[in-house]
Amino acid sequence: MNVSQSGQFLAFNPGIKPADGGLPGLDVLKDVISSINLFGIIAVVGALAVSALVWAWGHHSGGHQAEANGKKGTVVAAGCALLLGAANGIVSFFSAMGTQVN
Repeated sequence: MNVSQSGQFLAFNPGIKPADGGLPGLDVLKDVISSINLFGIIAVVGALAVSALVWAWGHHSGGHQAEANGKKGTVVAAGCALLLGAANGIVSFFSAMGTQVN
């Protein structure tokens, strides 16, 4: 524990930074995560298609509940597609922001 002359506790900096290639199997882990991301994108395409069909069916049949649920599903699927596609950028952005914290 670090203590300054004024008696206040100072935070300890462990000096740890991300290192590429530090562990065995990192390439396998990257492949697994990439495959999970691809699976998620394919699932979102299916969810978007089903939601759009429910929205159209509800609109044309007068089913207001089905129409509302179709709209909701379409927006959620589009949001999921946005997040899955932007996952690397989001993590990179916040990781870079985190390195600026002192």
